[in-house]
Amino acid sequence: MKQFEKCSEKLLRYVAYPTASKEGETVSPSTPEQRIFGEALVREMQDIGIADAEIDGNGYVYGSIPAASGLENIPAIAFISHMDVSPDAPCRNIQPQTILYEGGDILLQNGMVLSGEAFPELKRFRGKHLIVTSGDTLLGADDKAGIAEILSMAEHLMTSEKPHGAVKICFTPDEEIGSGAERLDLKRLQADLAYTVDGDRLGSVEYETFNAAEAHIDFRGFSVHPGSGKDRLKNASRMAAYFIQGMPEKETPEHTEGREGFYLVHQLEGTVEKASLDCLIRDHDKLRFFERKRFLETLTEDVNKHFGKGSADISIRDSYYNMKEKIIPEHQNMIDIAYKAVRMEGAEPISPPVRGGTDGACLSFRGLPCSNLGTGAGNYHSRLEYACVEDMESCRNVLLNICFLYAAENSKKELENT
Repeated sequence: MKQFEKCSEKLLRYVAYPTASKEGETVSPSTPEQRIFGEALVREMQDIGIADAEIDGNGYVYGSIPAASGLENIPAIAFISHMDVSPDAPCRNIQPQTILYEGGDILLQNGMVLSGEAFPELKRFRGKHLIVTSGDTLLGADDKAGIAEILSMAEHLMTSEKPHGAVKICFTPDEEIGSGAERLDLKRLQADLAYTVDGDRLGSVEYETFNAAEAHIDFRGFSVHPGSGKDRLKNASRMAAYFIQGMPEKETPEHTEGREGFYLVHQLEGTVEKASLDCLIRDHDKLRFFERKRFLETLTEDVNKHFGKGSADISIRDSYYNMKEKIIPEHQNMIDIAYKAVRMEGAEPISPPVRGGTDGACLSFRGLPCSNLGTGAGNYHSRLEYACVEDMESCRNVLLNICFLYAAENSKKELENT
């Protein structure tokens, strides 16, 4: 029997690439390290027999596994992960370590503690092996664990005698800065449905994201010497503070969970003469999402009433929408099959609402229904990030199960129609 490299072994190779994306860049990928990693992935795909593997001008990696004979007409499934890691924590010189988790706290090399009390979900991993960081960097399992599982799936699929339809693979740049799916060439991909492999725990099958927008507010003041500022000076920084004070105190990320939406003051700059504020708007409910945007517009109007006409203006840009409305009920079958695939691995599927977005949200609204699967990792964007060796193998098997289940279901339909 052929010996395959484990998913965790692939992950340990991949995290050596420092692929943080960069906000504000107009080129794709936003950092050259992502292309270097993408080119390495193309070589690896070619080595395992994916003949059409390539990287395009925007840094997107594509490849495909042909359908088994007689199954060329069943839906083509795409599996998608992203190559970049979050710029929110250091990603250079990552020093992962693999430990057998026996419960309690994990002391990292730099003295940081991955606390069993603070992260009770660690109980699931007792008796399993965890890959953790040194505490100085993130790990990069988001989403290199997904890439490892997809390519491990591809190796197994290409040597399997079980029937399967066409499988498409795509690795995207810049997902962490919100542009990962924008330049994905759907004609090049040629898939009928897709799964991003970008979730956390084994068994996660996600199809519900936030609706998301970003508001930018400019405040204009007037500076004179403060000693003679009475009835003359207008302080733009105070306007920004007045605006923030008008926002609901409890509707912030640190006070919300589940399907509760929020506002996040993401960036604030200010002097007396001018100030600016970037605010993230998130809500799963579409009506409430629109109400949140209107509320910030009303706050801006209030600033102009309080400080004088022309003191503030706002612009709001929608980022992505809740993909649930594109998946349920029209594509409920892709969720049902994923549930079956998870149960075949002895896990119980869960579908928590995603408190964020995925490439799948954008792709679903571009016409490619796309839900999200877990990778067996957690604490993303953090120095306390981890991945479970055994769960990564099970997540790979979930991907294989999905391919085989689609083939079995469609073969049955063809027999019924003959």
